[in-house]
Amino acid sequence: MLNVLLVEDDLDLAASLLDMMQLEDIGCDHASNGLAGLQLLQHSEYDVLILDLNLPKLDGLSVCRQARAQGCDVPVLMLTARDALLDKLDGFDAGGDDYLVKPFEIDELLARVRALAKRRSGQAQQLQFADIRMRLDQHQAWRGERPLSLSPIGWQLLECLMRAAPSPVSRDKLIATVWGNLRPIATV
Repeated sequence: MLNVLLVEDDLDLAASLLDMMQLEDIGCDHASNGLAGLQLLQHSEYDVLILDLNLPKLDGLSVCRQARAQGCDVPVLMLTARDALLDKLDGFDAGGDDYLVKPFEIDELLARVRALAKRRSGQAQQLQFADIRMRLDQHQAWRGERPLSLSPIGWQLLECLMRAAPSPVSRDKLIATVWGNLRPIATV
């Protein structure tokens, strides 16, 4: 079952979306302001965050930026009435993965949620597993409080492993991470 966080201050729209998610067997928590949404995001596991931009207490762009700065890799679907290109670009720059303008078709929203739930966002600025932490924006890594000195290939491998953690990573995936998708040269 998918687990979604909806951060939307329009209570009628939120109630409709919560009902629809329940009918589609999608678990959905709701917050009506940005601060509450950020707190839920920090304390619970979600597959997708549906985020309005015009929110009380903390706007959606700030919620997204703060979540990404804290290492949150939950895919974010911006759901807003702001339809100008600059607004969309601001949403992506803040760390959003998808953008849907109100009014929208519910089937499109559900399709986007399901598609986003199949992946993690690549926009997180920090990765952490157990006592290993990586700041991607600063190109620094630590184990506990001790900084790690990594070669460029070591950095690529650690990032690949951290993004997949706790799942194992295949040898082929690790090879592709470092050297790309190498194909054997055909001999005649």
